[in-house]
Amino acid sequence: MTEKIKQSLRESKSARWTALVLASLSIFGAYYFNYALSSVKPMLESILGWNSEDFGTYTSAYAWFNVFLFMLIFSGFILDKLGVRKTGLGATIIMFLGTALNYWAVKHQFAEGSVVHIPLLGDMKMQVFLSSLGFAVFGVGTEAIGITISKAVVRWFKGKEMALAMGMQMAIARLGTALAIGISIPLATKFTVTAPILFALIVMVLGVVSFIMFSILDIKLDKSEGTHNEEKSGDDEFKIKDIVLIISNRGFWYIAILCVLFYSAVFPFLFYANDLMVNKYNVDPNLAGTITMLLPFGTIILTPFFGGIYDKLGKGASIMIIGALILILVHGVLAIPALNLWWIAAIMVIVLGIAFSLVPSAMWPSVPKIIPEKQLGTAYAVIFWIQNIGLMLIPLLLGNVLNSTNPDVSPNKIIVKESVEKAVKESLAQGQFTDKEINKAIEKTTGTAVDSIVQYTEYEPIAKENIDGENVKKEIYNEVSKSINAIDLSGDKKNILKTVIQAGSRSAFDVIQKEKLNLRYNYFYDMLIFLTLSILALFFAFMLKVEDKKKGYGLELPNIEKEIVAED
Repeated sequence: MTEKIKQSLRESKSARWTALVLASLSIFGAYYFNYALSSVKPMLESILGWNSEDFGTYTSAYAWFNVFLFMLIFSGFILDKLGVRKTGLGATIIMFLGTALNYWAVKHQFAEGSVVHIPLLGDMKMQVFLSSLGFAVFGVGTEAIGITISKAVVRWFKGKEMALAMGMQMAIARLGTALAIGISIPLATKFTVTAPILFALIVMVLGVVSFIMFSILDIKLDKSEGTHNEEKSGDDEFKIKDIVLIISNRGFWYIAILCVLFYSAVFPFLFYANDLMVNKYNVDPNLAGTITMLLPFGTIILTPFFGGIYDKLGKGASIMIIGALILILVHGVLAIPALNLWWIAAIMVIVLGIAFSLVPSAMWPSVPKIIPEKQLGTAYAVIFWIQNIGLMLIPLLLGNVLNSTNPDVSPNKIIVKESVEKAVKESLAQGQFTDKEINKAIEKTTGTAVDSIVQYTEYEPIAKENIDGENVKKEIYNEVSKSINAIDLSGDKKNILKTVIQAGSRSAFDVIQKEKLNLRYNYFYDMLIFLTLSILALFFAFMLKVEDKKKGYGLELPNIEKEIVAED
């Protein structure tokens, strides 16, 4: 027995941590792309004509196939049947294909008024639908690689630093989140709104390569233990009837519900956080990501730290309770309308990062204490499936609530977009400019005007029914056209376009301010949704601790097993 342990590659600290890094890099790109478009939500509205309901539909699409087609459950079956390597490689390829479809959809210009009818959802813009479809395919691969890596960590770190390893895995993945929040707006501003997605495509290719390298190392693990192709004995082979044992476990359900509530109170918040910073706290759109980025950067350091504490000291259920309490504090403060100072928001984002580190660092390593290893793939799949229900419904709810409680904002942005587009196109049509340069000028003129209104003005907006939309559109068009036509369009194109954008956005700004168009979202009711989810998460964290005391799962016990030294 001692000889076999010595030969196992998992006993090599450098080997198991190398395996962890390679596996984690395969999901780094997934976490990047997941938030790549959330950072540029205002640009999707002002440039592509999306609204908050469209954005909510897009973010909810991530879970379409996972929930309705039970792809996550099938992924769990496949993982337990085929093993980590084949499942993971297929998942990374699917992520790439979904990202590619999303990129094409956002880049492609569809005919105006092009829609598709979706059962239950009604008519949807063709671009929104195809972009959402790509995001849904991407979601299948992402969730599959998520449960695959979770099982891989258990495989390499069982009886070792499992919580620390899971914390490190999440930290590496969340570097992708931080990168998306930090660079998506600069990329979209410097190039086009599709640039963040193109960058994601490149990262996805690197993810596939990284997982192939992990698989090579994982094969060596099999050889070191005298097994092949992740073989299992007949007793350890997963059977369909084992799923009954999983779903009949009350502790499993408590941790699954806690998961969906907690992640629904954090992940969708990140989708809307940049827009919240701009609309409520008057933060410059180019700097909003800097505040939001504090959350994932905090978790990068703290998740492994808290995981290490759980490994050595235990107290997993208690850690989850503390995290839920912090979540309530953060969303409660952010929901208060009168507190609109940016530094308060920054502090709350940092504190939210602590909660976002505490709960996952204890939650995921607790699952193997409740569910036998042969059922882990399916158990993680069921948990992720339940989580995906929340990640599908909550963003959809948030988008609809944001749209219905701010009925003026999206139509007013459309007025600005259409009038600026018409003026810029007509004014530059006879010059030396290409269609690409004209479209870029339209994007920047519209985006600058709208962002400046939200950031710098404090007027009481006029209700939509009291505004003559056609007249306002005509006025913006006339003023923007007048300002651009006064510019000498001969000479260096780069400088001319810069002058056009400055003049056009200033003219549009003046009209919008004079007409008092409402372009600012009020996030109060959305924040109440997040607060409610946080309170429910606290309740189920308490229930999980009570169940642990009854059943003796050992959630409050350390993860690292003490080594027994054999006597001669």
